[in-house]
Amino acid sequence: MAELAALWIVRHGESTANVAASAAEAAGAELIDLSHRDADVPLSETGQEQARATGRWLADLPPRRRPDVAVVSPYLRAVQTAELALTGTGIPVSRDERLRDRELGILDGLTGHGVRRRFPAEADRRDRLGKFYYRPPGGESWTDVALRLRTLLGDLRRDHADRRVLLFGHDALVFLLRYLAEGLTEADLMALTREHVIANCSVTGWSADADGRLRPDMFNDVAHLHQQGARPTREDEVHAEPV
Repeated sequence: MAELAALWIVRHGESTANVAASAAEAAGAELIDLSHRDADVPLSETGQEQARATGRWLADLPPRRRPDVAVVSPYLRAVQTAELALTGTGIPVSRDERLRDRELGILDGLTGHGVRRRFPAEADRRDRLGKFYYRPPGGESWTDVALRLRTLLGDLRRDHADRRVLLFGHDALVFLLRYLAEGLTEADLMALTREHVIANCSVTGWSADADGRLRPDMFNDVAHLHQQGARPTREDEVHAEPV
């Protein structure tokens, strides 16, 4: 199979919804105070700073390591992150809806507390089925997202063999790309989600080894934010899905 020379994914910078979700969870509220639909949530000022710092990190990469192309989620927070990070790089950019965030259906806009209060049967069903297979009404399971990412990864391998590809997306996609690129088991994947929170503007990446297989070389890395003077979002400020 043709393989990429390198693959990275950057989670979008801190969004206004991340800030609102953290405040709602801390207050024990059921609803997150949102003024936009999910696809239209913009970056916060901190998120913009993080995206610019990511751009300075990209500019400092040696030419042999710089991405050849970038593919971006159509959601505004990812688009804004990419625009700020890629300014002046000349890297060609395309959008792909397969990189959108996981859709939560009727649970969208609820905190974990809100789901348990308003949809206790769904909380019980999720506990019974497990995080990987649970699909909220009107939403997606992790397996649904994995299927669309699998097709994207196949297209990238075909269209950009031996090239370096940079993705801009969302936290669940980072975990699932590890699952797909590294051949993890479901148990491995779920362990990762319990042990880690994907930080805003963190970078996860893989490089092709001598046999042409993608091997991980960085995961959830925010060192560039410290180096560039941006404030990384603390793990307890990064909003996870409500159930």
